[in-house]
Amino acid sequence: MIVLYGTQGSGAAAVEAALEIAGAPYRVVDAASWKPGPGQDELRRVSALAQIPTVVLPDGGVLTESAAILIHLGERFPESGLLPREVGPRAQAIRGLVYIAANCYAAIGVIDYPERFCTDADEALRERIRAGTRARLHELWALFADTFPASPFLGGERVGALDLHACVVSKWSGARKHLTRSRPAFHAVLERFEAHPVVARVFARHWPAT
Repeated sequence: MIVLYGTQGSGAAAVEAALEIAGAPYRVVDAASWKPGPGQDELRRVSALAQIPTVVLPDGGVLTESAAILIHLGERFPESGLLPREVGPRAQAIRGLVYIAANCYAAIGVIDYPERFCTDADEALRERIRAGTRARLHELWALFADTFPASPFLGGERVGALDLHACVVSKWSGARKHLTRSRPAFHAVLERFEAHPVVARVFARHWPAT
């Protein structure tokens, strides 16, 4: 059984949805670096950075980084459709997953913890860093929307890893409000992905009030 470390309303939702689509047995440990308790203690024992999502595979191997986890699940469960079978679409799906990880996820880290990226920063400087990085994050999502068209999904005919990653990261990062204005068609595509029965069920657990 796969063990998934994560908490409500976090990036772990993408991995949870992927596991559901793949039909893989798993259990969830409620854990996050900001939530003290037994779950956090267990998470720190398997992941030095205590980042979520983290998974422990049936053989005891540890995987961190959402994109890496989703790529692994797509390869481990090829019938799931998490990754396209065709070489070209598969390469583009992996490109998109890494794009979100390298660009959008990275920007969110700066917005959440600007003091980690500037020494002796007072609150005014931290807010300027947040504002500039948030503007950059919006640009990055606009570029993603222009680069990865859905036909009907980002990876082809079935909801896949890239759809899940884009939905979840854009949702909890707060980018959706901007996308409704800058890329309304792409925003509508994300909402269509969320209506998928499995995705909708997972999202209802993670964001019950939305």
